[in-house]
Amino acid sequence: MKHEYSHYFSEVVKDLKPSGIRKFFDLAASMEGVISLGVGEPDFITPWGTREAAILSLEQGYTSYTANAGLLELREEISKYLSTRFGVQYDPTNQIIVTIGASQALDLAFRAILNQGDEVLIVEPTFVSYAPLVSIAGGKPVAISTSPENGFKVTPEQLEAAITERTKAILLCSPNNPTGSMLNKSELEAIAEVIEKHDLIVLSDEIYSELVYEDEPYTSFAAVKGMYERTILINGFSKGFAMTGWRLGFLAAPSELVSVMLKIFQYTTMCAPHMMQHGAIEALRNGYHEVETMRASYRRRRNYMVQTLNEMGLDCHMPGGAFYVFPSIKSTGLSSEQFAEELLMQEKVAVVPGNVFGESGEGFIRCSYATSMQQLQEAMKRIQRFIETIKINRKEKCPAEVSN
Repeated sequence: MKHEYSHYFSEVVKDLKPSGIRKFFDLAASMEGVISLGVGEPDFITPWGTREAAILSLEQGYTSYTANAGLLELREEISKYLSTRFGVQYDPTNQIIVTIGASQALDLAFRAILNQGDEVLIVEPTFVSYAPLVSIAGGKPVAISTSPENGFKVTPEQLEAAITERTKAILLCSPNNPTGSMLNKSELEAIAEVIEKHDLIVLSDEIYSELVYEDEPYTSFAAVKGMYERTILINGFSKGFAMTGWRLGFLAAPSELVSVMLKIFQYTTMCAPHMMQHGAIEALRNGYHEVETMRASYRRRRNYMVQTLNEMGLDCHMPGGAFYVFPSIKSTGLSSEQFAEELLMQEKVAVVPGNVFGESGEGFIRCSYATSMQQLQEAMKRIQRFIETIKINRKEKCPAEVSN
């Protein structure tokens, strides 16, 4: 007799939906000849200098625990990096924690600040883990929808309309996953006025801050006037430094906030892997030229993808950063999920349906251009062929409507 376990489960966790990204990735992985534009992972291998530093640390026997917050040497390098690149100053002794990826940093932040029922504003379309992490921490995610008409950017007016007496925080991701939209300095300053007015905490996910393609320098939210004191800055090595599998991230915030998050970290994780931290030290000290090389390659791919998608009739805005495009597929008459499933089955191209990123993502698909140009060119040919097939089928079914 099979034992029934459901009554043991947390009600919050029981209601969580599996990741829509993983669903399509797992399906694509089971098929031969698939070109995947689905998973947000650099196609570059971690630079050799970074790998060599981790290998050397193992050979030298660095296999013990580190301080809970991470190696002081790494925290010092992170502090220098944030100061040099973004103009924000954090004390490495008590304002930085090295985490297991940026995702854990977000989890720590939510659990540290949220009480039952506290609301967190989340800008949609949004990365799939944000709302579940809020719910797991006892909070209530509140979606704010954006659209391509304003470049998928949230406005101060939208924030004002969404804030209630239960609102405690807002989560911003710029450049954004999945849209690639990036808030410039003046846009961040306008948002900051609303945040200060309502005394909110800001979780600023800046994991894509190295992958920006505009002439205007990237602005960290913590660098905006009056925001340093109320910002938990989230970043890491996965995207810009091509270190996804290393699972290293970090958070930086005022010491009072960090001390609370560190208590949670002490009981749940102890520390990030010792040898991985040595690799990250090398990446920050000597790996930046590799970042610039990757960024230039992504810029070329972005330009190609946006131009090609628009030419084939899938309206696509120009993303300011990250490595995603978010074209509209509304002209095909298919839902996001239908489009993604049929494209995968008919042409063996894996994309992510936009609806997994929130309701405002319906009618769009996310395509990652973190793959070779040759693969991207072949994928675009297959998508073009798929769209032509849709047009032919529609014409055969309803010729009068199509002709009108």
